[in-house]
Formats: sequence, structure tokens, C-alpha cells
Amino acid sequence: MGILEDKSNARLFYKYLSKVYDRINSFNWNEEMRAEALSWLEFGDDPRVLDVGCGTGFGTEGLLEHADDVHGLDQSIHQMEKAFEKFGRHDRVNFYRGDAERLPFRDDAFDVVWSSGSIEYWPNPVEGLRELRRVAKPGGQVLVVGPDYPHNPVLQRVADAIMLFYDADEADRMFAEAGYEEFEHHIQQATPQSPRAITTVARVPGGDEADDADGDEASDADGADAAETTADD
Repeated sequence: MGILEDKSNARLFYKYLSKVYDRINSFNWNEEMRAEALSWLEFGDDPRVLDVGCGTGFGTEGLLEHADDVHGLDQSIHQMEKAFEKFGRHDRVNFYRGDAERLPFRDDAFDVVWSSGSIEYWPNPVEGLRELRRVAKPGGQVLVVGPDYPHNPVLQRVADAIMLFYDADEADRMFAEAGYEEFEHHIQQATPQSPRAITTVARVPGGDEADDADGDEASDADGADAAETTADD
């Protein structure tokens, strides 16, 4: 396990990275890559969408181009404070402070679940992927962006020491173990010199049994911290 797969280390890391995150993020994950990933999703009419590991709101901003009912969750209050500056605390997006491996939402709550640049920090990525599947409606879609495993042996050792990097074979294993049956992987890259991202689009099993009722609101579960909670770190 890499050093940043420890949640306390990740929170401390983002306490400081949040100050410059939006300026450096485009080297790895830019608007063109985001738009391409969004094009692989089927939003339908009046979709309810969740951004897990929303951070400063870069992915959230793209989701707002396709949906009005958008929810964002992150464990770092410092990252979310940057998102508040863009969208407000309770205006265009409903924000929650919480854990990707214990999502504070009921089952089958969202049409689309998006997570970009978050899975690499999860200590138990399969459990996190199960949670994304749990809160997505049957027949809905889950999209996850993570760092592709490098080919260079030296970079592999560095990657393994820092956080989760994975290739398509490992993505196959994780998604299958998390209960997904239909998924595809795409490799994305900002520039030839940039690290590669592996983007997986998965269909949530059970589409024929999906509940079509509208108007249900996603809710916080017991023990989840709302976004406005003051951070202890």
C-alpha cells in the first residue's frame, strides 16, 4: 500500500495541495479529457449525479453541463472549500464530507456516479467500487478515472510506494470483484509527456429491474459529516 492510501496522510497531503491544485491538475487531467469521458456517459432526462472525491470541483463542473441535480463528496474539507468558492455551499451542488468506502447515501440513489482522481487514495478500492455500485441505480453508469500503471520499472517502484496505480488487467479484477459485469477501459493522456489515466465506464447490473420513481432525494447516513462541518485537521 502506498503512503497516500492512508486516509490521514491523504487528508494532510490535500490540505496543502489544495492551494495549487487547480493550477497543476491540467498536466494530468484537463478539460479535453474530461469532455471525452463525459461523452461516454448516458445522462438521460433529469439525471441525479454523484461526484465521489469531488475535490475542488473540476469534475463537478463538467457534470453540471449535463445535469442540474449534482452531488459532490470528498474527505478533504480543504479541497471542498475551493469548490465552495466556485459553486457555493448549497447552491448549484449539494456537498458532503465523507468517505468513498462508506458513502452516506441510500441504495440506488443516482443515475450516474463519477469519480476522477480519487480511487488511487482508497485503502480498499474494491470496497469503494462496491459502494459506487450500491448507490447507483440498476442500469445506471459508474465512471472511474485512476492512474494507469507505468511501464518503466523504476517508475513502477515509485508508483507502488506512493499510491494505487493499476493497469487494465487489475481494473478487470477490481471491477469484477466489486460486482460489475459490463465495463470498458479507456486510456487518456493530456500530452505525450503526461502520465496516462485509465478511465473505466461500468454499467450497474440489474437495469431491467430499475426503479423509475422520480423525486427521491439522496440523504446523509448516520455518522457522515456534512460539508459545512469544520475540519479537525
